[in-house]
Amino acid sequence: MQEKIVTIGDSITVGELAETLHLPVTTLIGELFKNGIAATINQRIDFETATIIVEELGIDAQLERKAGGEDEAPQRVAYQVSERASERPPIVAVMGHVDHGKTSLLDAILDKKTAEGEAGGITQHISAYQTVKNGRAITLLDTPGHEAFAALRQHGAVLTDVVIIVVAADDGVKPQTIEAIRFARNANARIIVAINKMDKETANPQLVKTQLASEHSLNPEEWGGDTIMVEVSAKTGQGLDKLLDNVLLIADMEELKADTDVPAQGLVIEAHMETGKGSVVSLLIEQGELKPSHFIVAGTSYGKVRTLLDFKGDALKDAGPSTPVTVTGFKELPQFGDTFRVVKNEKLARTATAEARLEREKAAASTNVTGADLLKMMNQEREAETFNVIVKADVQGSLTSVMDSLRLVDTGGAVTLRIIGSGVGNISENDVRLAADERTVIYGFNVDLPPAVKQLAARDKVQIRLYKVIYELLDNARESMESLLAPEVVETQLATLDVKGVFRTTKDEIIAGGEVTSGKVSAGALVRATRGDEVVAEMELTKVQKQQQEVKEAYEGDMCGLSLKTTKKVLLEEGDKLEFFTRELVKRTLG
Repeated sequence: MQEKIVTIGDSITVGELAETLHLPVTTLIGELFKNGIAATINQRIDFETATIIVEELGIDAQLERKAGGEDEAPQRVAYQVSERASERPPIVAVMGHVDHGKTSLLDAILDKKTAEGEAGGITQHISAYQTVKNGRAITLLDTPGHEAFAALRQHGAVLTDVVIIVVAADDGVKPQTIEAIRFARNANARIIVAINKMDKETANPQLVKTQLASEHSLNPEEWGGDTIMVEVSAKTGQGLDKLLDNVLLIADMEELKADTDVPAQGLVIEAHMETGKGSVVSLLIEQGELKPSHFIVAGTSYGKVRTLLDFKGDALKDAGPSTPVTVTGFKELPQFGDTFRVVKNEKLARTATAEARLEREKAAASTNVTGADLLKMMNQEREAETFNVIVKADVQGSLTSVMDSLRLVDTGGAVTLRIIGSGVGNISENDVRLAADERTVIYGFNVDLPPAVKQLAARDKVQIRLYKVIYELLDNARESMESLLAPEVVETQLATLDVKGVFRTTKDEIIAGGEVTSGKVSAGALVRATRGDEVVAEMELTKVQKQQQEVKEAYEGDMCGLSLKTTKKVLLEEGDKLEFFTRELVKRTLG
C-alpha cells in the first residue's frame, strides 16, 4: 500500500498536525512527552520535529514541505497607493560577496570614506544613504558581505526595489553572490549586476557574465537577456554614472509611487543606545511623512520623535517616502526589522505597544519545538555539555546577527550553546552578575568595557571577550565549545598473532609464543586476547623474543616469544588470537 503524502509548512501546531494525520491529539502530545518535551495543543513544532514524530509513531504517511519553505525571505509589505500618490526615490540595496567592493563602490558614488571605519574592512551594519542623480534622489543601502550577516542581508533585500549585486571582475561568482541573488528574487526586487574592479589587469568581465548566465539565469542585455550588467571601477569611477542612470531607468519602468498624506510607516533598520541621546534608531520611511513630535510605534516600543536627522546627521523638518532617517525619542530600543508607524497620540502608542507585548508573550508561551531539540531529547544517553553565553552588541542588527550565527555553530549535539542574556549597549555590572555562573562567557561586539565592570568581572572570575569583527567572535566561540568536548578514545591496530603455545602463567605475567599473521609486533603495545567471538583479556606486551634473543619487533610470518603483563590471572590457550594496538585520547573538534 502506497504511503499517504501530507504537505505541511515550515511549522505547525500540535493540534493542527493531529488533525491533518487524523490522530487523537493526546497521542501526539504523549509521544512528545515520552521524548522529554512537555507540549501543549497550541505549541508549534517545526517540519523536522513533525517528521521525526510521524516516524516514531510508525504512521503510514510521508510529510512533505510546502513550496517556499525555509529559504523564503520575509515578504515586503505591499502598501496600497491612492490616486494622489507621488513619485518616490528608488530604494537600492548593494549586495555581494565579502571583499568584492560594495562599500568602496558606495564611497565612490557618495564621495566619502566608510570602509576604513569598518573593523576588518567588512561592513557590519546596514547603512543607509542618499545620492542625487539628474536632480532625482536615490536611496542606497550598504549590506554586510560576511556569511554571518545573512539575517541583515535578507532584510536589506526585503526593503528594496532594486538590488545592485557587486561581483569582482577578477574573482567571479562566490557563495554570497549566489545568496544575494536568491534574496533579491525572493523579495521580487529588480537586479542590476555591477562588475567591479575593472581597473585590475586580471579583470575578466566575460567570465562573470558567463557564470551568471549559465549557472544563475541572469542573462546580460547584450546577449539578448533582460539583466542589466554594468562594468565599473570604484577606484577610477568608470561606469558609475551609467550604473545610476540604469537605476533611475528601472524606477521609471516600475513607476515607484507612495502616498505622503498618510501616517508614516516603514522599517527599523538599526537601533542602539547613545550616551546623552538615549535610543538612536535608524528608520527607512516607506510611505507618509515623518516629522519631529510625531508619536511613533515599533513592535513593543514607542516614543515621541525628539530629533529627526538625515544620513549625514543634518536636522530635517520632515522626511518622506524612501528616505533613511535617524530619530531619537523611543522609550526603549525597538527590534531590528520591526515595522514602525505613526499614531495620533501617546495613549494610542501605549495601547499599541501593550497589544504587541501580549502577542510576543503568547508566542513565547508556545515556543517552537525544533527537530534539533527533539533529537537532543531522544539522545540523552550521553549528556551534552552546555556553553552559556551573554551577548552584548552596539546595535540591534548586529546583536541579531551575532546571536543567529552563534546558534548555527554546529556541534553535532555534543555541546549545547545557551544564550542566557543579550542586549544592546556596553557591558554592565548586571551582565557580570548574571554571568557569575560557571562557564558563562560574556561576548561584547563593538562595545566598551567600563573599568568598574572590568574590576567586578576580575573579582568574580567572569570571562569577558570583546570583538570588532564577527567571524573572530564566532571562531572563539567554536574553540571554546571544542574545549568542552571530552577527548575521543582512538585505537590503532598494529598487528595480529596466532598463539602456538603458552609456557608460563602467573598472577601478573604470561609467557607465550606464536606466529605473527599481520603487521608489526613491538614492546609497549596493548594486547587483546580473543577466543572465537569472546574477548578473554587485555594485557600489555613488555618483551618480544626471536630465537631466544630479545628483539625490538617481529613481523608478519615471524615466530616469536612474548612477555605479557596482566593485572589479574588470565588463562591463555593455544589457538587464541592476539590483537596488538595502541590507544590514545584525541582532542575532538566541531565539524
